[in-house]
Amino acid sequence: ASMPPRMDPDRWYFYGLVGLVAVGVASFLALLFVTAPYGRHERPGWGPSLPTRIAWMVQELPAPLLFAIVFLRGEHALRPVPLAFLLLWQLHYLHRTFVFPLRMRVGAKHVPLTTVVLAIVFNAVNGSLNAYAISHGALRHVESWFSDPRFAIGVALWVFGWSVNLQSDAILRNLRKPGETGYKIPRGGLFRFVSCPNYLGEIIEWCGWALATWTWAGAAFAFFTTANLLPRALAHHRWYHEKFPDYPRERKAILPGLL
Repeated sequence: ASMPPRMDPDRWYFYGLVGLVAVGVASFLALLFVTAPYGRHERPGWGPSLPTRIAWMVQELPAPLLFAIVFLRGEHALRPVPLAFLLLWQLHYLHRTFVFPLRMRVGAKHVPLTTVVLAIVFNAVNGSLNAYAISHGALRHVESWFSDPRFAIGVALWVFGWSVNLQSDAILRNLRKPGETGYKIPRGGLFRFVSCPNYLGEIIEWCGWALATWTWAGAAFAFFTTANLLPRALAHHRWYHEKFPDYPRERKAILPGLL
């Protein structure tokens, strides 16, 4: 019996993009009604769980790993512009996979295994799609792309968003002194304007990535990030107001002066 023909990789890419956008829409709608059950919103009833630090490492690892594997198999992997994108991706995700969880002050908190599995699937698919878009198929990023305004503005947005994310994480991490538990009102940085500048920074970062790469995978990732983090920021904002009667009234959830 003859073997069935292999599906064209471009078709897998298309199906992956459609799936990513569909899951983004579903996540946005679900998170408007159900708050993700981890961190300050941790609660029982979600089945088996993992310690937060281990959960972060396990769920984030597919993003740098699968991106690198798929990227290096591409015919354009060693060209300068794709290598620049590889550097940006790994800079974010190696920090998110190893440095960020090791520096967290999470105590005995846990993350539901269901949430970890969903994050693993997302990171594996998203990492593979973005790597494929950059180093496989038609050559999209010749050396002249370095001088294209989309690249310059996109990378500038990426760096700004990443910096906001790192600064916000540091402020949150330093709220508690060693041995302290409980929550405090974060201050400084973009916390002067919004409750979740870490989420705002990540949205800016991946919108910059979408602009710099100018790929459908980058656009789908930016859309998913926004759809996932926007309702979570609204939930955090409500929680702060319920927890702290003196919470600054002028702060918005995620967009300064707007939302």
